Amino acid sequence: MTRGRFITLEGGEGAGKSTVMAVIAATLAERGIVYEMTREPGGTPLAEAIRALALDAHWTGVMRPETELLLVFAARAQHVRERVLPALDAGCWVVSDRYTDASYAYQGGGRGQPAERIAALEAWAAPVAPDLTFLLDVPVEQGLARAFSRGERDRMEREQAEFHERVRAAYHARVATDAARFRVIDARQSQAEVAASVKAELLRWMDAP
Repeated sequence: MTRGRFITLEGGEGAGKSTVMAVIAATLAERGIVYEMTREPGGTPLAEAIRALALDAHWTGVMRPETELLLVFAARAQHVRERVLPALDAGCWVVSDRYTDASYAYQGGGRGQPAERIAALEAWAAPVAPDLTFLLDVPVEQGLARAFSRGERDRMEREQAEFHERVRAAYHARVATDAARFRVIDARQSQAEVAASVKAELLRWMDAP
C-alpha cells in the first residue's frame, strides 16, 4: 500500500485558513483521493481538551512560555500517534490546519523559546514531516482586523501586534530554511483569488514528476 501524503497549512491570525482547507479538500476529492482533515492543537478528543486549555483567554498573562510549548507538543504527540500516522500508513492523505511550523512561529518567534528546544521536542513528539506546506501570508494589521471581526478572541488573538509581527517573521524564516516544501500564498487577496492560487499550486505539486 502506498503511504499517504501529508499537507499542512500555516499562517497568522486572520489568514483565511478555513477557506483554504475547504479548497484543498475539494481538489483532493476531484482527484478521487481519500483524505482526512484535522487541526492543531487538536484533532483528537484528548488533544482538543489540551487545545482548550492552551488557548483559554483566562490564562492570558499567566501561562508561562515553557508551559505553552509543552502543552502544544503534548497535544501534538497524541494527535500524531492516534490519528496522523495511522491515516498515512493506511494510504490516506492528511491535511492539517497547523503543525510543527506553528510552534517555531508562535512559541519560538512569538514567545522566544529556543529553536533547538522546539527541534528536540519535534524529533521526539512529531516524527513525521509534511510533504507540502502552504503559508498564507497576510500583514499583521489586516489579519488581526479579520480575526477580531469574528467576535470572542482566544489567548493568542489577544496578544499585541508586536507578538504577531514576530510570528510572521518566524514563518518567513522557516520558508527560507525549507523553500522546496513551502508554497507562500499572498493572503491579502480576495478569498476567490487565494483559493485559485492554492488550487493551482496544489495541482502543480500533485502533477510534478
